[in-house]
Amino acid sequence: MTRPLDSTGLKRLHRDWRRRTDGTVALLLDGVASPYNIGSIIRTAAAERVEHLWFTASATAPTATGVRKTALGTEKYLTWDIGGTGPECVAAAQEAGYRVVALELTDDAAPLHELDLGSQPVCLAIGHEDRGLAPATLTACDAVGFVPQLGRVGSLNVAVAAAVALYEVRRQEWKPG
Repeated sequence: MTRPLDSTGLKRLHRDWRRRTDGTVALLLDGVASPYNIGSIIRTAAAERVEHLWFTASATAPTATGVRKTALGTEKYLTWDIGGTGPECVAAAQEAGYRVVALELTDDAAPLHELDLGSQPVCLAIGHEDRGLAPATLTACDAVGFVPQLGRVGSLNVAVAAAVALYEVRRQEWKPG
């Protein structure tokens, strides 16, 4: 019979996956506005061991009212910088050693699973819920990827897209157990 893991089993499981993953990943949030989406992204970032977040001046700060309700205290596991334009945040990520990959639907975007996301530090740039990344931010990025979708819906919720993209980065770098 299958049983849920107890706290010791859960710690062992997570420790095993941490050992298989030694890559570095960061996020850049360009104008993401909804506190609930920010909170969800923060919680996912903490779960997937994101090393740093950059928030543009137009994004909702991780300290804003409503963010903590969804983040459930996980912001304490993350570091971030707030402020600047999208291109300034891209430049900061690049100076920190990251290859910046925009998550956006463009005519030259590649499916995320076809991009090399696991061999070097990567920062995923994610834009506003409705408008996406600012054009100047998109231009400053090193590559553009998208999450392939099969249904009739044209896009995903920004927090869901961030979660799928973070999972793909981690999946590409996993080592055999």
